[in-house]
Amino acid sequence: MPLRAPAIVDVDGERVDPDLPYVVDAHVHLFPDGIFRAIWRWFDEHGWPIRYRLPTPEVIDFLLARGVGRIVALHYAHKPGVARPLNAYMAEVCRTRPRVTGLATVYPFDDDAPAILEEAFALGLAGVKLHCHVQAFAPDDPRLHAIYETCERHEKPLVVHAGREPRSDAYPRDPHELCDADRVARVLADHPRLDLCVPHLGADEFDAYTRLLERHDRLWLDTTMMLGDYFDAKPPPRILSVRPDRILYGTDFPILPYAWDHELRRIRRHDFDDATLERVLATNARALYRLP
Repeated sequence: MPLRAPAIVDVDGERVDPDLPYVVDAHVHLFPDGIFRAIWRWFDEHGWPIRYRLPTPEVIDFLLARGVGRIVALHYAHKPGVARPLNAYMAEVCRTRPRVTGLATVYPFDDDAPAILEEAFALGLAGVKLHCHVQAFAPDDPRLHAIYETCERHEKPLVVHAGREPRSDAYPRDPHELCDADRVARVLADHPRLDLCVPHLGADEFDAYTRLLERHDRLWLDTTMMLGDYFDAKPPPRILSVRPDRILYGTDFPILPYAWDHELRRIRRHDFDDATLERVLATNARALYRLP
């Protein structure tokens, strides 16, 4: 499942299909302009061609104007000392844009990581986003227990990119050395009150994450970039059906190599019944993040 991949040349949909229920995109990235530009440069060299090079206000306007009902906004601290200003930025975005629910971030090895999260939750942020690949940590590193305990104490969900893919030599460490489903299983066992969401359906360990879903009520997965046939690794249908109350629709917008609704237009291929489709597109995200 290589990270360097070409764009798909498809046409932007004008709006969300009116036959679909209300849509919450539970995986949208918002950053200050300078960090967005750095991400674009990184993807130019190591990732896929990004179609939507938009600043935060335009990201929000783009999706809402096309019928997405609500956005869950994620970001991550790529180095020590930047989490506080990033969280303040996200909180201000949410204050001015009521249909955006933002998560906090923290660099896992900041000395005052729990205090940073306490401050972020006081600002109204609804959870935490971490990224094992970018931040170069294993999910079961004991130094993260204080972060997990802070989330548990405040009943805030944690989104952590703990799947092994997409892989790149440009990351600080090999994601296959840091990430596997067994490490996530240890976190779930050690922190039974933690709601933990793994993006990308846990790619590429789909079978292992299916088994974890069967055993852990507080594990959630999001569909980001896994329903559009972009990567060679294809999730088996069972991962979507074993716990449909724990699957969230997400896109990675605006860091996409294809149309914003590429996956949304394909989601009916998975033969969801109406109730399950409503859960995946909105109800589950509302439950996890306590959305209106």
